[in-house]
Amino acid sequence: MNERANAGENPTFFYTLWTIFKRSEMIDRSEEAATEFDALIEQLAAEGATVRGIYDVSAMREDADIMVWVHGPSAQLLQASMRQIRRSALLEGTQIAYSTMAVHREAEFAKNHSPAFARGIRAKEWMTVYPFVRSTDWYTMDPAERGKMLRDHGILGREFPNVLANTVAAFSFGDYEWQICLEADDMIDLVDMMRHLRYTEARHHVREETPFYTGRRISAAEALEVLK
Repeated sequence: MNERANAGENPTFFYTLWTIFKRSEMIDRSEEAATEFDALIEQLAAEGATVRGIYDVSAMREDADIMVWVHGPSAQLLQASMRQIRRSALLEGTQIAYSTMAVHREAEFAKNHSPAFARGIRAKEWMTVYPFVRSTDWYTMDPAERGKMLRDHGILGREFPNVLANTVAAFSFGDYEWQICLEADDMIDLVDMMRHLRYTEARHHVREETPFYTGRRISAAEALEVLK
């Protein structure tokens, strides 16, 4: 850590974790479960972990009901935080269907890009998160050619100023190289942006880009209804 700071790197890391829960059994949850979960969010914040949102991802896929998005300064903190979330009364009777962690590092398309969550920007109503893996020749191609494709990709993305981007490195965390999370107050903006970004040369160098998990930001009280 000190070596990185001495080299001019920001010593504060921004780790992020998305975990999807699927209802596995019928549980009669009381309103107290939501109240207790809100208190847990405050407790985690005091410990350094921020719950950016609870999301209704039900009916988008067959293997998902609730997503919880957490970020903080260390991987072990997020692991411990998600264990507490998993053990909460609100999520009793659920199983983890998918979970993925990543960390903010220098983005390949813009050295000065920082994910929205790391800049303290308010979370938007809708979000979609997905991984991707580049083609095997992407990292060894001519840097000028690669740079042009990334710039063209970025220009198309700027046509959607209402969409927040969170691009984070997932190398070694699991099976993927990057995790992308896009946020918007209108779901249609996510649909249109994702479709628009298909029309770039960089698309030829994407080897894998699934699964997608998409949902609407909700309160703990609303999560009670989702999990019925």
